[in-house]
Amino acid sequence: MALSGNVRGALLQLAAMGLYATHDAVIKTLGGIYPPLQILFFASLLSFPLVSMVLMRDPQPGSLRPNNMGWVILRTGCAVIAGMGAFFAFSTLPLTQVYAILFTTPLLITILSIPLLGERVGVHRWAAVVVGLTGVLIVLRPGAQDLQLGHAAALAGAIASAMGAVIIRRLGRQERPLVLMMWPMLGNFFAAGTALSLGYQPMALHHLALTGVIAALGLTGSFLVIMAYRAGEAGVVAPMQYSQILWATAYGWFLFEESIHPATLAGVAIIIASGIYIVWREGRGVSANRPATIARLRAEVVTAPKSTVLQRLWPPRR
Repeated sequence: MALSGNVRGALLQLAAMGLYATHDAVIKTLGGIYPPLQILFFASLLSFPLVSMVLMRDPQPGSLRPNNMGWVILRTGCAVIAGMGAFFAFSTLPLTQVYAILFTTPLLITILSIPLLGERVGVHRWAAVVVGLTGVLIVLRPGAQDLQLGHAAALAGAIASAMGAVIIRRLGRQERPLVLMMWPMLGNFFAAGTALSLGYQPMALHHLALTGVIAALGLTGSFLVIMAYRAGEAGVVAPMQYSQILWATAYGWFLFEESIHPATLAGVAIIIASGIYIVWREGRGVSANRPATIARLRAEVVTAPKSTVLQRLWPPRR
């Protein structure tokens, strides 16, 4: 019996989120042994051969010089902060707490779309944003638990990822995919490489190989996301993003001996409900721009290229 498009899309998105969660669990595993930025450096390095094979499909002639230098530099800075923030947070915090903060990305995209895209946000979506950010406070429980640098890194990563996603929407087709992908990759590579001068720990060969696994999982996950959105409706596919919390719970429990505080569970539920509501509102056609839906929600890291850019190099079959 053939599956409907929405069912295929949902299953592909679930598979992509499983790969992304495994990607993040490998980062956390290595982060317990090596400096997080060292892991980012080698994962970025080993991403180049994989992404370069994809970029060879770019039919547009030209160079790496952007048409909109200022916006591309800003997006590159956002990608660097997002990559460093995510790798550091995954290395130092429980997985569920990191996801709870990164799940605020659609909320932040909604806010940032106002000044950058000229988007109108009505009272319903504003209420969803306020409720979602309240969920973050429930997760963090300031005063009840010690806030760490990892919490700040995760929040900075979410904000930077949201900003980068909105900038891509603003640029539209004005920039080649080559520019939009390679500048952030080079930025992360050089920034993380510079950080190696502050502290480098020799890596075992099998651990170095795991950084290659991180790169492969991220790229494969991005392709599955493209397939998911081409198979099903965005309103059905997008909420499957939140299945990562199930993977995070399982990995945290079995691999890292992490438990979930009831407040974290409650906060995550509120954040997820707010994000799904925003996607649902956009799916009803209330907004022509639909910034959160089109951004595809997943916080951006250098090893998982933005699927909205990657799909330009992978045209659908006719």
